Order: sequence, then structure tokens, then C-alpha cells
Amino acid sequence: MTTPDALDKLDKAILRCLQKNGRETYDVIGAAIGLSPSAVLRRVKRLEEAGVIDRYVALVKPEAVGLGLIAYLNVRLEKHTESHKRNPMDVFRASVQTWPEVVECSSLTGEMDYLLRVVVADMAHYSRFIMDTLLKHPSVQDCKTSFVLDSVKATTALPV
Repeated sequence: MTTPDALDKLDKAILRCLQKNGRETYDVIGAAIGLSPSAVLRRVKRLEEAGVIDRYVALVKPEAVGLGLIAYLNVRLEKHTESHKRNPMDVFRASVQTWPEVVECSSLTGEMDYLLRVVVADMAHYSRFIMDTLLKHPSVQDCKTSFVLDSVKATTALPV
């Protein structure tokens, strides 16, 4: 992995261009930042190989595919005891990977252990996920939900 100090101003300019449009041509990027297309290609390949560029994806609007309800769930797990063969956090982390409704999961400091961003079709779908999946998980002790009323800012672009 490249250190942030190893990225020069041209690398950062390329990253800004690709974050705006991951399908932009090297000709257009080069013209915007003052490099030849072949120089842009070399730099992009180096950024990919160094792990700075993780992957390329299509960003899909949830409501366009029938997923109109977004919720953030604070989840608290049971505490680890000697009687458990596996750590509850390990069991939970593995399970989260299999739940398609969970599009993001972060481990937290503080009162709760995890924050989940859940995307579902409607309240009935949310209720099924909570009752049939999350609360039935053996590691989950408690959860608190906040529903998204309006998205004020949503970006995947990092401030490079």
C-alpha cells in the first residue's frame, strides 16, 4: 500500500477525476491535468497495483431498484465469556457478510458495538429482517434503529 505522502499532485488529480467518473477516458483525464494518456495509464496502473484504487463499481440508486427505505442500526452484542467457543464478534462479523440488506457495517467505540446501514424495500421488509434475521442472531443483545428521512449529502469521493 502506498503511503499518502507518496502520492504527488498528479496522482491526486487523477484520483479526483476517477472518483467523479470511474469510466472517464485517459485522454480526457490527461487533458484535464496536463499529462499524456499513456502517462495517465501508467499512473492509474501503479495506483491500482499499490492498492490505492481498490475497485471500480457502478453506483445504483436504491429507489430505482425498489429499495426505498434506509435505516441505520446500532447493534450491541452479548459479551464474550469463557463458555463461548467462538467470540460473539467473530460470529456476528461472519453473519453480516451473508445479509444482503446490510450494505455497510462498522465496528464502533462507545455503548454500541456496530453500526449497520440497511437498505430494504419497505417497512415490512425491514420488519422481516429485524425479526427473522438480526434479533434471532445468537450474538445480538440489543439494537436501536434510526430511519433516513432525507439524504442531505451522499458521496463516495474522498477528499484527496
